[in-house]
Amino acid sequence: MLLAIDVGNTQTVFGLFDGDVLTEQFRVGTNRTHTGDELGVMLRAFVEFERLEGIVLTSSVPQLVREYEAFAERWAGVDLLVLGPGVSTGMTIRYDDPREVGPDRIANAVAARARHGAPAVVVDFGTSTNFDVVSAQGEFLGGVLAPGIEISVDALASRAAQLMKVQLVRPRSVIGKNTVESLQSGIIYGFAAQVDGITERIIAELGTPATVIATGGLAPVVLEECRLIDVHEPWLTLIGLRLMFERNTA
Repeated sequence: MLLAIDVGNTQTVFGLFDGDVLTEQFRVGTNRTHTGDELGVMLRAFVEFERLEGIVLTSSVPQLVREYEAFAERWAGVDLLVLGPGVSTGMTIRYDDPREVGPDRIANAVAARARHGAPAVVVDFGTSTNFDVVSAQGEFLGGVLAPGIEISVDALASRAAQLMKVQLVRPRSVIGKNTVESLQSGIIYGFAAQVDGITERIIAELGTPATVIATGGLAPVVLEECRLIDVHEPWLTLIGLRLMFERNTA
């Protein structure tokens, strides 16, 4: 079994692979203070450590990397592959400084190309909303980074005294009849329009049609309102982690 871990700024997603089959997945809030031992105690409830053959990790929280290394050594007793500079991706990175690209973004691009071909655009709805572009030649071209849905909602609630944080659901109509529905309309339809608008500009710049793939924990919030999303792949990052683990351990 392979344990794939995607540590985000807000949430951490775990996936267990038996060969190329994702058998289990679970999501927890990211705790930046967790120690390796605390991770071991937590994960013991979900994972049979004696069945693990390897662990692959991408982390947006640098201080947690060493704690996962401690967990892998002390609790799991298997090798840990941490995605980052020096790890073979099998994908040409057309970025001014490839070291600036988050490894989770590369994992998404690798998985998108493997599952849907190229060109492709991945829209990852997380703490930030990331647009990552794979060229027709299968290269990582770069992308767009925008504030995420929850960050924007929290900022609005904290800066506007008379506005509150609302449930992220579709309102009865675009024209809100009360403050809650007006906020919901602005959030849901505003972010859907952002996704479609940026995606249209990306595809125009590519000069060719591309498969548009949505992923990330917040994708379901606006997915039905986005005209240009072709497919929803909730576990795309985990799949990319598995592919790169296999490439680097074969």
